[in-house]
Amino acid sequence: MIFIHTSVRLFHQLITLYRPFERQLNIQLNKHHLHRAQWTILYHLYNFGPATNGEISYYQGVEKPTITRTLASLEKLGYVVQTVGKDRREKRMQITKLGQDIYEHVRVSVDELEKEILTGISEEEQLEIIRIMEIMRNNIRK
Repeated sequence: MIFIHTSVRLFHQLITLYRPFERQLNIQLNKHHLHRAQWTILYHLYNFGPATNGEISYYQGVEKPTITRTLASLEKLGYVVQTVGKDRREKRMQITKLGQDIYEHVRVSVDELEKEILTGISEEEQLEIIRIMEIMRNNIRK
């Protein structure tokens, strides 16, 4: 029998979890004519308020041009709008009332999916997973 180091198993589980989750999430989001990248931006703006493209790209861990394209699609849909930041050079994106309504409507479907996925996992266990994942993400960003 081959011994597989715990960290190897952990990262393998992350990889094998991510794609099926993203696929299921996109099935739910497609019902509302959205995809995961748009959803993540709406989530960020809804929960944390206006942000620059740079802040959003850092949050998502993707390049600014990718965020710029996704924000442009959300802007065309009327879900976000560009506002002036602290000084006139800083452009911040803000979720609109329509974007908030869409987020809240879609959130119901996503909540159902997430609840199903988390069946059998206590809130305490979920909080521990969140804590550990935050440490891992911070370690990646060092």
